[in-house]
Amino acid sequence: MALWVTAEEAVELRSGFNESDLQTVIRAVYKQVLGNAHLMDSERLTEEESKLRDGQINVQEFVGRVAQSDLYRSLFFDSASQYRVVEMNCKHLLGRAPKDQAEISEHVQRYVSEGFEADIASYVCSDEYSSIFGANTVPYARTNTQAGVKNSGFNRSFALYRGDATSDSGNASVLVSDLAENKGTKIVAPAKGGGTPAQTSKRYRMTVAKAGAGARFRRSVQTFDVDYGSLSARMRNVQKAGGKVLSINVVS
Repeated sequence: MALWVTAEEAVELRSGFNESDLQTVIRAVYKQVLGNAHLMDSERLTEEESKLRDGQINVQEFVGRVAQSDLYRSLFFDSASQYRVVEMNCKHLLGRAPKDQAEISEHVQRYVSEGFEADIASYVCSDEYSSIFGANTVPYARTNTQAGVKNSGFNRSFALYRGDATSDSGNASVLVSDLAENKGTKIVAPAKGGGTPAQTSKRYRMTVAKAGAGARFRRSVQTFDVDYGSLSARMRNVQKAGGKVLSINVVS
């Protein structure tokens, strides 16, 4: 069975649905938003499911509430670097990879200034989400090439969707160096080692908002240079200390 759903297999809650239809949609939302993670009955959002059943909320709103839940936060936010968080939010809620460094920075800064729930809402309530999925279609993997869309977007989405579904629970960014260098992502065979020779020979400049800076984060930043092998560990350390990575750019 495929690990993700494509546009041709998209799941929609249509008018006049029955309980079987509803459960199909609910399962599809959990699978997409929670990265195919195993879900215990006690972890289900039963109150929100009831509201969806009764027509008090639509699928789009249900998706947002699953993504704002403590379960989602524990799976994809608490222990991950901010770059990985944005990768997973884009994958789960928009069905694609982050477009570029600017999109990463936008979401990091929104989280710093407005908080977790506001940043999640910025995906689910976006014009992009509404135009692609509408109010009652479960988000799906947009891994097909499209007119007017660069191949890099397809390659990056493929890199996020490939492999075991459990990879969603990892805390290391997949695309950090490609986005920092504004270069295309190559489709390569899975490898045990990390990084290509071109990546591992470079150094990266990380800009970090210090913990507790709040709305004043622009005046309370640190920058430092790291090699490729230290990127993920340094981002995790920043996260653990309560700071946020604002940007990563290649130095040499």
